[in-house]
Amino acid sequence: MADRIRQMFSEDEIVKKIAELGAKITKEYEGRELTMICILKGAAPFACELAKRIDLPVEMEYMRCSSYGNETESSGVVKIDLDLDRPIRGKNILVVEDIIDTGRTMSYLLSVLKERGPESVKLCALLDKPDRRVTDVDIDYTGFIIPDEFIVGYGLDYAQKYRNLPYIGVVEPEE
Repeated sequence: MADRIRQMFSEDEIVKKIAELGAKITKEYEGRELTMICILKGAAPFACELAKRIDLPVEMEYMRCSSYGNETESSGVVKIDLDLDRPIRGKNILVVEDIIDTGRTMSYLLSVLKERGPESVKLCALLDKPDRRVTDVDIDYTGFIIPDEFIVGYGLDYAQKYRNLPYIGVVEPEE
């Protein structure tokens, strides 16, 4: 399959937005420690860049959830494939995700995390696709709001390809 990809956000635009998010998070958590939970695999590039722009003590944890497989549509069934290594009771948690689409995965994950007794839980997403939302999810820190198009790059994939693109692009259908 020879996909065509149209650029939506350049690497420079993404880096600038991440710096803005980092400054906002630093200000809001001033004087406190923060535990970032990166949702693998897609959020890894975003979470690493964001962590470098938060001027606070930051612990990094990782989780992997699945609901897509190799499809472009969510299956609606969420499972935790990789859980946290340490307890989060009493900690300030910032969940870092690449994209909020239907909201099912994140709604489920946030409810699981809140049951573990953290001090606070907030959500930071690089991309928000509200037109696809079927479950309400409050995003505390949003990079970009995007239309209902299938996107790749900067961690986002199609069948595990294109995560390494330095920009975010739309997969164009073949003509």
